[in-house]
Amino acid sequence: MKTIGLEHTTLDACIKNARHERVVLTRKGKPVALVVGVEGLDEEQVQLGSSEKFWTLLEARRKQKTISRTELERRIEDANGSRETTAENHETKVSHPTPKQRAALDRGPVGVRKKRERTRSGRSE
Repeated sequence: MKTIGLEHTTLDACIKNARHERVVLTRKGKPVALVVGVEGLDEEQVQLGSSEKFWTLLEARRKQKTISRTELERRIEDANGSRETTAENHETKVSHPTPKQRAALDRGPVGVRKKRERTRSGRSE
């Protein structure tokens, strides 16, 4: 972490330094701001990174009991085996997407759509 006095720097210099490490800005020797580089992150990542609700949720999830990969794979195999047995005993109804659903699928996931929309509107990443 780098500390720079406001009287000795410019915004451009702070941004340049923040690409490599966090920059603490000081006024009269006291910290007043922290500049953190976010290059390479999208808007959602930046928002989640500063969301107290997200970090609280993540912390709670990390405290929950986990299972090993072997146990996960065993459960998936068990579930797939029971589905196959069920499928053999029942006719499978094939549903086709509606035109509205097809259009949504063609647009792709929300994040991809937003990125495409920004690019089309002339805003680059």
